[in-house]
Amino acid sequence: MMEKTIRRYDLDWLRVIVFALLIFYHVGMFFVPWGWHIKNNVIYDWLRWPMLFLNQWRLPILFVISGMGTYYALGKRSWGKFALERFLRLGIPLVVGMILIVPPQIYFERLADGEFSGSYLQYFTTIAFKGVYPEGNISWHHLWFLPYLLVFSWILSPLFVYLRKHNTRFIDWVKRTIQKTWGIYIFVIPLYLVESLVEPFFPITHALIDDWFNFIFNIILFFYGFVLIATGEVFWETVARMKHKALVLGIIGFTGQLIIWLFFEDGYVIHFTEAMLKVVNIWSWILVLFAYAAQYLNRPSKGIAYANRAVYPFYILHQTITVGIGYYLMNLNWGFLPKAFILVVGTFGISWLIYDLIILRIPLLHPLFGLKGKKKTPAG
Repeated sequence: MMEKTIRRYDLDWLRVIVFALLIFYHVGMFFVPWGWHIKNNVIYDWLRWPMLFLNQWRLPILFVISGMGTYYALGKRSWGKFALERFLRLGIPLVVGMILIVPPQIYFERLADGEFSGSYLQYFTTIAFKGVYPEGNISWHHLWFLPYLLVFSWILSPLFVYLRKHNTRFIDWVKRTIQKTWGIYIFVIPLYLVESLVEPFFPITHALIDDWFNFIFNIILFFYGFVLIATGEVFWETVARMKHKALVLGIIGFTGQLIIWLFFEDGYVIHFTEAMLKVVNIWSWILVLFAYAAQYLNRPSKGIAYANRAVYPFYILHQTITVGIGYYLMNLNWGFLPKAFILVVGTFGISWLIYDLIILRIPLLHPLFGLKGKKKTPAG
């Protein structure tokens, strides 16, 4: 019996919205006190608070959505075809990005730091591929999401294929559990253990091989996405029922963290308290976003069809454009608003021009930027 596949347009919208927020986030990185590839000549300390709020759930929800997408993908593909398709969609754009898209970012960083002088052609043909960043210049920078997602997919796909093809007690247990009043918050427990016990020993590096906290935390979220979507309508009914409670918990979680950051010194009690507030905050906002997207955004439109196809090339291109524009703005004596406006409009605008006028119109470029062939009818 063929399984009927229903497209979740709300998941498409969430994916587009979260990647769009990533552009705003990377523009914000130009202005906040934390380290980034290039920095503005004036740092705005107040900006750290909205950035911290956004930073906690923007990538976690993408890993959950990716897990959900994997559930749908495995409904139409064998394990072998899925593994190959993941490499074509993630591995090839990663390699192309590391060769063509990321090097200009490092070039502008080297210019800003006085570590290189000369044209980009001179940089590209001499030291662009010598050594691993930050000591050297080879890096995947903002594209780190792709190798992690590729490895997660390969590691978990055998288990996913089994869960997809069998009615397991585990999925039945998840269905029963999340229908209880606070049952869906049981997913916080593994996240809390990783946040409280692993994070202190493994700072985030995005280097894959030594990034144990980041790796474990996000592969759990990826697994959650698959499992939750496997429960069918039970998950969507649960988030609809829980959205107001989750919203309140999300506000409490982030407010509690703010109080700790502003008024308390670090220590064992503070660490374990903050870890709990953080994971409750992350999970709550993920549930809130799923609930409201399902309520208001689960409908087809030409806009989401275009944006959903464009989001991947935008993601690949955007940070190089932001860094390039930022390099020429960084030492100007302008205020926050004009610089931020130019960075946001310039990043979106130039990304769109490259996508719409070049990538879309040259089919040979499509696989290099993760684009699949355009279907005549919506796919699941």
